Amino acid sequence: MSLTLLTQLADLPASQWDALTPDDQPFISHAFLSTLEESGCLGKGSGWQPEHLLWIEQDEVRAALPGYRKSHSRGEYVFDHAWADACQRAGLPYYPKWLAAVPFSPVSGARLLGEAEAGRKLLQQIPDFLEQRQLHSAHINFGNAHARTLLAEQPDWLPRLGCQYHWHNPGYRDFQDFLDTLMSRKRKQIRKERQLVASQGFEFEWLNGDQLSESHWDFVYACYANTYAVRGQRPYLTRSFFSLLAEKMPQAIRVVIATQNGLAAAMAFSLIDGTTLYGRYWGCLEEFNRLHFETCFYQGMDYAIAHGLQRFDAGAQGEHKLIRGFEPVITESWHYLRHQGLHEAVADFLQQERAGVMAWAEEAREALPYRRQGEEG
Repeated sequence: MSLTLLTQLADLPASQWDALTPDDQPFISHAFLSTLEESGCLGKGSGWQPEHLLWIEQDEVRAALPGYRKSHSRGEYVFDHAWADACQRAGLPYYPKWLAAVPFSPVSGARLLGEAEAGRKLLQQIPDFLEQRQLHSAHINFGNAHARTLLAEQPDWLPRLGCQYHWHNPGYRDFQDFLDTLMSRKRKQIRKERQLVASQGFEFEWLNGDQLSESHWDFVYACYANTYAVRGQRPYLTRSFFSLLAEKMPQAIRVVIATQNGLAAAMAFSLIDGTTLYGRYWGCLEEFNRLHFETCFYQGMDYAIAHGLQRFDAGAQGEHKLIRGFEPVITESWHYLRHQGLHEAVADFLQQERAGVMAWAEEAREALPYRRQGEEG
C-alpha cells in the first residue's frame, strides 16, 4: 500500500482514472483535467502545478485525489486570501499549499475518487505528504456527500460552507410553463428582458462540440478572453484548451452563439452530463442591453427544458440569479492547516461564517420569484 504522486495525468491511462469516478460529470474526467494540463493552462508559471494523489494497493489504483501545488489562491472560488494576509502580517508562510479541486471552475462533485476505504487511507497520509513536500496546508474544494462522510471522520479537517444559485427543472413543458409558476411582477420582468433582447435583432444557435469549427473556437476564445481584458486581467484558459477539449470530449460541450444581423456578437460555453447543464464561460465583443441575462440564463433554462435536464448550474456568485428563479444551494469545502495557531483562528472564523451562510441561504429564499401556496398569479 502506498501514496503515490502523479505530476501529469497523461502518465495514467484514462481508463484507470475514469474507472474511479462515480458518475458522468465531465469536470472530474481524465479528458477534462488532462486537457487543462496539455493545453498549458496549468504547470510552469501558472501557480497551478499538478500533484495528483493516488492510493495504490497490489499494483492497482484504488483511490485518487486530483490535486495541485498552489503558490497563490486565484482561480479557486473558495476565498482564503484573508488567511494568507493574516499569515503574512504574522510572519508565517501560507504558500505553497495543496489544493484538491477542478481548476478555474466552482462546480461541486466527486473529489475523493474510488473505494471508500482506500480514500480513507489516502486522507490519513496527507499530513505526512504535506510535511515531506513542505506544503503548509491542504484544501478540498466543492466536494460532494461522499467526501463529507470521509472528511468528517478526520478531526483536523475544517468544513467551510458557501452558497451558489442553481435553477431546477421539475419537468416544465416549455419556458412559459416556468413563467406560470412566478409572481406576476417577476414574470413580467423576465418577459420584458427577453423582449428587449429580441427587439435588438438577436438570434441564438446552440451547437454541440462536434459541430464547432476552429473559426467557431476563435470566436469563443475572443469572447472569453474579452471578459478578462475589460477587467485588466489575463484569462486562465488558453486558446488551445478549447480545441483540445473538443477533440477529447465533444459529446459534453454545448455552445450558444448570439448573432445580430448575421454577425456573431456573444457566446456562452457550457458542459453537460445526463442530468445537468453547467454554464461556465461567457463573453461578448461589445455590450448590449440585457444580452448577458438572455445568453447566460434564459437560453440555458430553455435548453434544459427542451432536453429534459433536471438542473442548470450557471456558476458561482450572482445574487441577481435569485429573481430569475435560481435557488440557493449550499456548497462545501474542507481545510487542513498545519500551523496550530492558524488552525484555531480559522476554526473560530468558520464556525461563525457557517452560521452566516445558512442564515443567508434562508433569507435568499424569500427573494425567489415563485408564487407561494395560495397566491394568485
